[in-house]
Order: sequence, then structure tokens, then C-alpha cells
Amino acid sequence: MKKVKATNPQLIELVTFLKKKSKENEANIWRDIAERLVKPKRKRIAVNLSRLNRHTERNDVVAVPGKVLGSGEINHPITVAAFAFSGKAKEKIKAAKGKCLSYFDLIKKNPKGSNVKIIG
Repeated sequence: MKKVKATNPQLIELVTFLKKKSKENEANIWRDIAERLVKPKRKRIAVNLSRLNRHTERNDVVAVPGKVLGSGEINHPITVAAFAFSGKAKEKIKAAKGKCLSYFDLIKKNPKGSNVKIIG
């Protein structure tokens, strides 16, 4: 596992939390997301709503190890957990009757990470 070189305190806290929950729940998905978040900022993932719309179905649960951007449309409800959301992305997801969650909330609801798709 890479050492965290980031200076953002929220990012450091999130990566530490994900690693801890990965070990506690024997869920490799959280470790995978932590490794993707540790990458340099220029290599971090940004996903548009149009991509989420193409690669998901109704009521899917999606994890984005980066930021969700508001370009495009979403026409079905999904639950999205991400490190950050743009304002437009949150509005459009909620307008489609979807949910925007933090990783902390997602892990509370689904500690094993079953049926969670990583997109990015």
C-alpha cells in the first residue's frame, strides 16, 4: 500500500478510514478505492453524469474514487458515493430521485461492499 502523501486532511482521514474498514470487514473494495484516492491529484478520477448514466441501471450503487461532475444527464435513480460532487451533479442526481453519499455513509449501510460498482 502506498504511503499517503496528500496534505488534504479530509482525504487523509478518508483513506485511513477505508483501509481500516477493509481489514475489519475483509472487503477488498475499500482498499482498492483507498489506493485510487492516494494517487496524485492530476491522476485522480473525474466522472461525468453521462458516463454514470451509460454504465449503470436503475437503483445501482456506485463508488467514484474522485469527483462527480455535472456534464450530461441522468435518467434513472442511482446511489453514488464519491470523494467530491460538483453542485450541478448533486442537483441532477437528486432530481432523478438518486442519492449522493459520502464513503462514511456508504460503509455504514454496506460494510462488505457487496453490489457496489467502482466507476472511473
